[in-house]
Amino acid sequence: MRREKLLDLLLILLGSAFVAIAFNLFLLPNDVASGGVSGISTIVFALFGIEPAYVQWGLNIPLFIAGVLLLGRQFGLKTLIGTIFLPFVVFLTRDVPPATHEPLLGALFGGIGVGLGLGLVFKGKASTGGTDLAAQIIHKFTGISLGISVAIIDGLIVLAAALVFNVEKGLYALIGLFVTSKTIDIVQVGFSRSKMVLVITTKEGLVKEAIFQQMDRGVTKIQAQGGYTNDFRTMLLCVIHQSQFTKL
Repeated sequence: MRREKLLDLLLILLGSAFVAIAFNLFLLPNDVASGGVSGISTIVFALFGIEPAYVQWGLNIPLFIAGVLLLGRQFGLKTLIGTIFLPFVVFLTRDVPPATHEPLLGALFGGIGVGLGLGLVFKGKASTGGTDLAAQIIHKFTGISLGISVAIIDGLIVLAAALVFNVEKGLYALIGLFVTSKTIDIVQVGFSRSKMVLVITTKEGLVKEAIFQQMDRGVTKIQAQGGYTNDFRTMLLCVIHQSQFTKL
């Protein structure tokens, strides 16, 4: 148990560091405000010159406190660590020279870095707080789904970036958001893309034989009953790689 907690802590610290370094190397220098508190800090820095780390602390800590008061204590110490440590690394690496001054490269590689970092933090069973907590608060008091709440917040940040910088920078921010979400998926579930296929058939023997012989895959038989007719039929469950879908 102690070893598992240490591993979670390491993932949170390492992931937060990846997010912070990607922010300073790729996103901030190219005015790519790809959502979240980091995106807000990019906009505030451009408008008022306030250090991004201060903005992130100034938003993250009150949001964490509000989350605990309004949503309960389920966030715990691990989320608090990510909430504080990420801006700390942003502050420490603020003078590191940018890796590129090309906004598209900044959006792509910044998105990868942030996605990699957040994926590691999520594997450590925590989050970096920020707008994720704001989305949960909106969800609780309005009934709007979490996914839509996050999309609304990030959408407003990207819109603000387009207004503060220009429409092109807003589009780069959207690219960064997309790359981040895909990278998080890869970190959490890997590169493997499998599909679960359900086949309802009256020709069970022929279908099973084709899958065994031509696909080299196994199947699981499930007895299914039609909701309208109440007739019983066999349903075959088969898990295949994405590339095999068309062949099946």
